Amino acid sequence: MTTPFDKQKRLHFDVTNVGLRAHATAVGLVQLCIELQRAKVLDEHAMDRIKSAIADEVSVAAPRAVSCQSYRHDIKARLDRLFAGEQELGSADALAFGAQPQH
Repeated sequence: MTTPFDKQKRLHFDVTNVGLRAHATAVGLVQLCIELQRAKVLDEHAMDRIKSAIADEVSVAAPRAVSCQSYRHDIKARLDRLFAGEQELGSADALAFGAQPQH
């Protein structure tokens, strides 16, 4: 499920105006979804729709030099790991594209 681009751009503008770009909000959303899935309130299809909505929003702001499809695919893979609890929610620098994992 993908949202039409013009509708996604409007949502991006509205969310930005409200100020919902904070890391705390994002971390809270990830944790809430994990908890709701564990409680069997959200199924896998619902989680996929949530992750797709987030990936759509993030890819709206994709750098011009990056393929939008490739960028969205990478974002979706990272979201899959975050929502599965496989990737730690650490500093934004550590999660930046191109950053090398620390061992």
